[in-house]
Amino acid sequence: MFFILSKTLDFLLMPLVWVLALLFLAVFLKSVKWRRISLVSALVMLLFFSNPFFANLAWRAWEAKPVPVSEVGNYDVAVVLTGVTSFKPDITDRVHTNKGADRFLHTLQLYRLGKVNKILITGGKGFLMDEMVPEAEQLKRVLLLAGVPEKDLIVETGAVNTRENAVYAAQVLAQHPSWKKVLLVTSAFHMRRSEGCFRKVGVTFDSYPTDFYSSEPIFTPDYTFMPSAVAFENWHHLIHEIAGFVVYKVLGYS
Repeated sequence: MFFILSKTLDFLLMPLVWVLALLFLAVFLKSVKWRRISLVSALVMLLFFSNPFFANLAWRAWEAKPVPVSEVGNYDVAVVLTGVTSFKPDITDRVHTNKGADRFLHTLQLYRLGKVNKILITGGKGFLMDEMVPEAEQLKRVLLLAGVPEKDLIVETGAVNTRENAVYAAQVLAQHPSWKKVLLVTSAFHMRRSEGCFRKVGVTFDSYPTDFYSSEPIFTPDYTFMPSAVAFENWHHLIHEIAGFVVYKVLGYS
């Protein structure tokens, strides 16, 4: 039920849906005044949400700040959150990663630099498909191919959302009391919600954000004024995450 409700909320929070709803009203409303208001509102929203400059400012305000590799200390274990693979039922002989692959690739870098001793990957079947290999197992395969010894990889395959990532990872950590220093690794946009969930279950950790959407502002005409479909998509992604953060707070998950 939670999965269905989250997908419904995700649809309703799409800026494109808002624009289409206003255009729909502009066509079918009988009042000329309100038809004009709906049309102008749709145009304003379309221009705003397709502007890459405004989208980048919003991302910079929301995302966790980067931590330089040189400032990362030594950790007993890095907890890596999944949600970075896609399932292709017709191509099951390999791992398909999305943009968020930085979560485990940057962890691999820290491991190779000797800053992380163990890697705990948490995440199950996010798409609720029986034939899908749990995400944690998929990422383990990649890290094994990258030369990480199996003894240094721990997988938790039950979690299907951020709250369960925290709950189940905390259970694994409790089984290893010698792991005193924990590094939490996830996307920069996802770090606020993740930190709240892990603190809620009593895990003490440091954060290592990855997978950044924001960048230094660029004041060129194409970046400042030209509409961008990517900006529209990024707004949807950001609004979805902010809504998830609020819902988790309301439900007491973080």
